[in-house]
Amino acid sequence: MNKTTQAYNDGLDAGDKEICDTLAELINTYLPEAENKIWHAHPVWFLDGNPVAGYSKLKDGVRLFFWSGQSFDEPGLTKSGSFKAAEKRYTAPDQINEEEVQRWVKKSRDIQWDYKNIVKRKGKLERLK
Repeated sequence: MNKTTQAYNDGLDAGDKEICDTLAELINTYLPEAENKIWHAHPVWFLDGNPVAGYSKLKDGVRLFFWSGQSFDEPGLTKSGSFKAAEKRYTAPDQINEEEVQRWVKKSRDIQWDYKNIVKRKGKLERLK
């Protein structure tokens, strides 16, 4: 695991750390080619500079986030924001369904909207894959 991501996880309480460690392991396993770094204070995974997956500690749990998740056609993900993002929230480690997360992570590689160039395109998203 990336050292800065591990430091982020290590700064959490035990339950949230376990959730984040599990999510990081799953994302790293099923998206090994992705670059992982802390971006806007949270662990994020990028493919060719485009953010595809990440997570963050919220007041009421941990949010797993997929930038193009609304295009995954997955009932377990909830719309997030005004673009194409979707999320799943966890309050306990045993809520993580590994097969579900694996499927979502794989879709984050295959279904992408171009967030990398959203500023250049003045807020307009274009589909990459």
